[in-house]
Amino acid sequence: MHIIGHIVRFIVAAIMLMIVGWLVPGFSTGGFTSALLLALVIAALGWIVEGVFGQRVTPFGRGIVGFLVSALVIYVAQFIVGDVRASIIGALLAALLIGVIDLFIPVATPFDYGKHGRSKD
Repeated sequence: MHIIGHIVRFIVAAIMLMIVGWLVPGFSTGGFTSALLLALVIAALGWIVEGVFGQRVTPFGRGIVGFLVSALVIYVAQFIVGDVRASIIGALLAALLIGVIDLFIPVATPFDYGKHGRSKD
């Protein structure tokens, strides 16, 4: 994936986080800049979790473990990014809503990129 693809992906993720922040009580992003930073932090924390525990435990993993790790990553990210607030219930609801949105608008994960290898584009 080219750098433009990554930039677009993070912008879409930031917009999605802003919408989730508007819909979910107990979760707020503050603005576009903090939502964009939150998307970057969530991606970095997900990458770290994947490196330590493997693919089955990552936020991109399916099932209850992936859901709970997603909520934990969202909850921890609030301490790294300013203007982001998430209660425990808010993080759980945000992870649930993000998971539902991901069912309808799937975004390629780092695992998909690794499976197919580097493109020659």
